[in-house]
Amino acid sequence: MNRSIDLATGLDLGLTWRNRFASLGEAFYTLLSPTPLPQPHWVGTSPAVADLLGLDRAWLESPDALNVFTGNAPVAGTQPLASVYSGHQFGHWAGQLGDGRAILLGEVDTASGPQEVQLKGAGLTPYSRMGDGRAVLRSSIREFLCSEAMHGLGIPTSRALCVTGSPAPVYRETVETAAVVTRVAPSFIRFGHFEHFSHGGLHGELRQLADFVIDRFYPACREAPGNPYAALLEAVSARTAVMVAQWQAVGFCHGVMNTDNMSILGLTIDYGPFQFLDAFNPAHICNHSDTGGRYAYIRQPNIAYWNLFALGQALLPLMDDQQQALDALEPYKALFPAEQQRRMGAKLGLASVQAGDTELVESLMQLMAKDAVDFTIFFRRLCGAVSGPLEPVRDLFLQREAFDAWALRWRERLHAQPGFDADATAAAMRQVNPRIVLRNHLGQGAIERAQNGDFSEVDRLVKALAFPFDEREGEDDLAAFPPDWASQIEISCSS
Repeated sequence: MNRSIDLATGLDLGLTWRNRFASLGEAFYTLLSPTPLPQPHWVGTSPAVADLLGLDRAWLESPDALNVFTGNAPVAGTQPLASVYSGHQFGHWAGQLGDGRAILLGEVDTASGPQEVQLKGAGLTPYSRMGDGRAVLRSSIREFLCSEAMHGLGIPTSRALCVTGSPAPVYRETVETAAVVTRVAPSFIRFGHFEHFSHGGLHGELRQLADFVIDRFYPACREAPGNPYAALLEAVSARTAVMVAQWQAVGFCHGVMNTDNMSILGLTIDYGPFQFLDAFNPAHICNHSDTGGRYAYIRQPNIAYWNLFALGQALLPLMDDQQQALDALEPYKALFPAEQQRRMGAKLGLASVQAGDTELVESLMQLMAKDAVDFTIFFRRLCGAVSGPLEPVRDLFLQREAFDAWALRWRERLHAQPGFDADATAAAMRQVNPRIVLRNHLGQGAIERAQNGDFSEVDRLVKALAFPFDEREGEDDLAAFPPDWASQIEISCSS
């Protein structure tokens, strides 16, 4: 695909750009361009996201693309900006935050609807505070891979088009090298955007933002009876409940569920110190910076509600009274547990929810926790035990008699289902119990190779993670038990 550069307008990518967020006005952002990086190079690309945006896959590997997605070349039709927001971090009001290193290029019309394109690690912005506006290679690879891994699992998420690197030094605990992730989502608006204007007493801007979100993403809220902003809060709560239930069902720990990291669209965003569980421990804390365990795996559902409550407080100036906000939040308390039970039941091959299923799941979780059973491997092996031997699953437990008793109840529950078909049930279970997830040691292996100039494992992982439920040749090592050293990996907020 031919691309031409016009020094006045930038590189023409052949895309139709819109700048709807910029239309909100200067109170919402600062216009600025990315800061170039020296000697950029490719780290990884996602052809699937190129297809989503309507970019030619071959062009994505070109020098022009490399410069664009490193922030070294302007793009015709874009209006680059960094947005301002505020938020609660680790339960405390942090005041003004904002895009400290992310720059939104604009929005692209696609066959799947509009998609915003954002460069993370693209340089200083007015909201960088004490930061340098950069992202390091290791965290950028993790975000790139996990964005695509979550999409492969069917979990709502931002996507990642590519990662580029540079030898430019970035100073964290040690000296590292810079990288830029190109992130894609229908919107990057967060709970913290609403908190910013509400806490600042800027109620006109708060209403403008809420109307923008309703008109673009939640038009049914305008037609709902009662207050449209309460309807918005209820709709966001429902999406968030479903997303967190999906996290829990695959053993995903976000690590930093601050309100500024919560998407108004119920998307998983801002992949920092995340982790997929290895040995099942409901109290697992994946973020080394989370010394109080606020964001432990088992606490994620309640933290999501806490964050929604904070969003409700931010929207109060647009409602008739506090009760409207409380009523809008109430459905979360029933929706989340119901959604989680449905998904956990599906992992066990249960076609519907019946009395006793909650206890069946809870007793299993207790057994797994006591014996630190590998979360992903257990559920994947269980697929083969619908009618096959139990030994591969039983061998994961120390308390084998206790597991035997549970397995007997499980099989009796399966066989009592109307029209039970063992092969069909096992096949359905394999579509919800992944064979491969982005375990910490897999990401770490790709990072260490990349730090030595070998990006082949990044490419291999992004391809494998696109099909996490499939049995594919040459990927047995990706589905194996983690090595002993994996438990020593520490991931923090530093990126």
